[in-house]
Amino acid sequence: MSIKAFVAGHRGLVGRNLCESAPSKYEVITSEIDLRDKSIVKAFLSQHMPDVIVLAAARVGGIAANSRYQSDFLIQNLEIQNSVIGAARELEINKLLFLGSSCIYPRLAQQPITENSILTGPLEPTNEGYAIAKIAGVRLVNAIFQEQGLDYFSLMPTNLYGPYDNFDKESSHVPAALMRKFHDAKINGTPEITVWGTGKPLREFMHVRDLADACWYLLDQKVGGELINVGTGEELAVGDFAQLMAKVVGYTGRITFDTSKPDGTPRKLLDVSKIHSYGWRHRIQLEDGLNQTYKWFTEALEKGEVRGY
Repeated sequence: MSIKAFVAGHRGLVGRNLCESAPSKYEVITSEIDLRDKSIVKAFLSQHMPDVIVLAAARVGGIAANSRYQSDFLIQNLEIQNSVIGAARELEINKLLFLGSSCIYPRLAQQPITENSILTGPLEPTNEGYAIAKIAGVRLVNAIFQEQGLDYFSLMPTNLYGPYDNFDKESSHVPAALMRKFHDAKINGTPEITVWGTGKPLREFMHVRDLADACWYLLDQKVGGELINVGTGEELAVGDFAQLMAKVVGYTGRITFDTSKPDGTPRKLLDVSKIHSYGWRHRIQLEDGLNQTYKWFTEALEKGEVRGY
């Protein structure tokens, strides 16, 4: 008998990859409903009564979008979370996985960042609205587990990249933004590319299929109430990442850095010892994953199927 799994946010980077990588025992359910409207969400869940919900839906963006639309990111993400999690709670759907982001942790958290670092210091100002919404979701999920015993838990992934990412110039994250920038420069013969910031901040990058694998792996276990980091445990400077991306894309021009632009958090490496203790580890190495993603990007570009391009 199959397990019904409702993937909320199935059109996004994480949602698309979750749907495509679901184990055969899962029957994946998706919907185009407005996830901010609790009455609509509750009616949908009442009709289908999934065994599992994966909440991957969110208003997301890179450093520019996060800085410019703080109130939108805070309001819309709270609306989505409260609607889906609240309806699931009222219907007593037994298992829910809430996906957040490593930006929930303090800007200057001790490195590597452990799960108990949450709410121990000030957040990164450029994405505070998004982070506060996600922190509220983590606390809500934990409270429901404590009060009702429902198997609700949260996964906090590191910086993601991979197929179906958003490549919009204004709202994309670092990997997609750089892949597009270097690809366009290669095609147009642009001799020099400028990257935001100093290039010195350290970042951790993980292929989205590794995250999808972690989600399905942990859904097979009872981890109610937990907050669990998902990452590679490996980091490199943004400048080095830009050089690697240029190599993958085949861009041979000059790379410069605009130090007038914000760097964001100086370092953000997740402690992944907890998820390792559950028996899960990432599999896709960074350069291999970027090569796979660029191959997907060029093929999808020819078909006009790249989001935000």
